[in-house]
Amino acid sequence: MSYVEVPGAKVPIRMWTDPATVEDSAMRQLQNVATLPWIKGLAVMPDVHYGKGATVGSVIAMRGAVCPAAVGVDIGCGMSAVKTSLTANDLPGDLSRLRSKIEQAIPVGRGMHEDPVGPGRFHGMATAGWDDFWGRFDGIAETVKFRHERASKQMGTLGGGNHFIEFCLDESGSVWLMLHSGSRNIGKELADHHIGVAQGLAHNQGLVDRDLAVFIADTPQMAAYRTDLFWAQEYAKKNRAIMMALFKDVVRKEFKKARPTFEQEISCHHNYVSEECYEGMDLLVTRKGAIRAGSGDYGIIPGSMGTGSYIVKGLGNEASYNSASHGAGRRMSRGAAKRRFSTKDLEEQTRGVECRKDSGVVDEIPGAYKPIEQVIDQQRDLVQVVAKLKQVVCVKG
Repeated sequence: MSYVEVPGAKVPIRMWTDPATVEDSAMRQLQNVATLPWIKGLAVMPDVHYGKGATVGSVIAMRGAVCPAAVGVDIGCGMSAVKTSLTANDLPGDLSRLRSKIEQAIPVGRGMHEDPVGPGRFHGMATAGWDDFWGRFDGIAETVKFRHERASKQMGTLGGGNHFIEFCLDESGSVWLMLHSGSRNIGKELADHHIGVAQGLAHNQGLVDRDLAVFIADTPQMAAYRTDLFWAQEYAKKNRAIMMALFKDVVRKEFKKARPTFEQEISCHHNYVSEECYEGMDLLVTRKGAIRAGSGDYGIIPGSMGTGSYIVKGLGNEASYNSASHGAGRRMSRGAAKRRFSTKDLEEQTRGVECRKDSGVVDEIPGAYKPIEQVIDQQRDLVQVVAKLKQVVCVKG
């Protein structure tokens, strides 16, 4: 579909979904965003749903301002995927050992490594910029400086919630490795700090929603946020790279006879800020639950732990600020999912997938998410599908 335009106070709201299907709370959030004095455009992806602070599935283009709550607390959260030389024929009948080995290699939930893991541990992995990255830790907010050790040990870890590691098959039977994570606790603490700072600034006191507090260009608060934001986005990217290297090591050991090789890695943020130019204007584009889909950009759009995912290539549609959805999008809250579904439902909806099937992940049940096929169909003018993947192993925190 092409987009539907809904009137907004300062800018129209371009929606790649039927506005009638969007819950009232999310529509109110979007209407509130459209009142911001600095806004130049607002695009809404088909996975849109209510989010803490700002709407998930929204792309906000502002001039000279950025809203930290619209980035979210998991700064730089995103996806990585890589195609391997393995095929379905290489897989054992029982995949529980593979899942167990992945869980042993990559800490999940609130877990961390006993000692920091860096690129020097992996043969052929680039180490350039690693020391410079950690050297810049001294320049981030004082309130999180004491977290240096924790941040270094959480590098290369999964986290919980909707984060996952998956071993997948595409429609031709090729094996893909895929994972979803962000900037871990350090990103959350930086986000919480800056959201608090923004909400106390005088220019934000008259906003319709205090969660939409912004930093304005050429102020010390904006400079401090940009420093921390871009550092956290880099942390998230490096976190995924280390996890993928650990994942590849597991696969090499478990499939030693097949001697697996790996193609070029695809990696994309979906909670982040980017400096981009549209209609001759330099804008700060915030994607919360959206990926960049510029012409030729590879991206990853996951479904849920039982439905599969898509590898896509961007079509460069500037009406969406070169963006596309970041996943299927929730159709009910975590609390609602826990009330509605049981572990038996989870077992049925994840049949054929080696994964957790206990009450701790019922809120991640496929039924709590929108149908991924429908979400992909609604953005045919934003991306083209390169591959459809179906997980056979899913690791959750």
